[in-house]
This record gives sequence, C-alpha cells and structure tokens, in this order.
Amino acid sequence: MRWEELDQQPCSLARTLAVVGDRWTLLVLRDCFLGIRRFDEFEKRLGITRHVLADRLKKLVDHGVLIRVPYQQRPLREEYRLTERGLDLHGVILALVSWGDRHMADERGAPVRHVHKGCGQVMRPLISCSECGEQVSARDIRVEPGEGWGDRVEEVLPQVR
Repeated sequence: MRWEELDQQPCSLARTLAVVGDRWTLLVLRDCFLGIRRFDEFEKRLGITRHVLADRLKKLVDHGVLIRVPYQQRPLREEYRLTERGLDLHGVILALVSWGDRHMADERGAPVRHVHKGCGQVMRPLISCSECGEQVSARDIRVEPGEGWGDRVEEVLPQVR
C-alpha cells in the first residue's frame, strides 16, 4: 500500500491517516485544540517551515477539518478554526495524549492535565460502548466486516473468510 493511495483503501483508519496521519498535522491539530489559530503562531510554536505548514493547513481545510475565517480586511488576514468535523478529532488527540502520558512521560509525570469542566476533576479518556455504556478495551471488541468493505475484506480483516 502506497502512502498516496491511503484514501482509496476500504478502511476508515487508512482514509483518516490520509488526512491526519503525519506528525506535523497532528501537532497542528494539538495546537488548534489549545486555541492557536493564526499561521504565524503555528509557525513560531512548532518551528515548522512555512511551506510544510501551509501544505498541512491547506490539506486540513480541503478536508473540512479547519475553516479559514478572516480576522482583518486590509490586508486580508485569515485564521484557522476547527469545524465540527475537526472538533470530532478531539477524542483521537486526547487518546494519543493519554497514551503518551501513560507510556512516554518522564519521572515528573504528564506535562499537562485535562480537567473536566463539569466536575472540576482531572480526567483521562475512556472508551465505552455506545449501546450499553460499559467501558471497553481491545479485548472486548470483535471486528466484523461492514457494508463499506466490498470485495477486499481479506486484505484488511485477514481472519474473516
């Protein structure tokens, strides 16, 4: 499978990685969730080249994850804001951060805390079943082919025959 062909795969993960699956894009998204909106702020915080940053922002806009909103008319200047599609990535980013907090933090612990506004407590993300509400992990889930797999199910789900 070639990187440029990920969006053609009958796999939601591969299609998602085609949009957000590189380090710079994930860091841009992290900064979006931290309230960064302007090109020069991204550039300064990330230490990324203008060309790479422009490419990643364009891709996120093209895929409806971000929208450009003018904040100044003369000269025209725009900032980047998360769309509903972009906001839906929060759980993904939070899950990656949580994994990093658990497996990559040094002896001082997690670099940031995520506090639930509703109860005021430091929280960690949990995955639960949408039907019964029970917390689930990898061992609790069976993967089956869905309507979108088509004829190539063995390529993605080798145990299904």
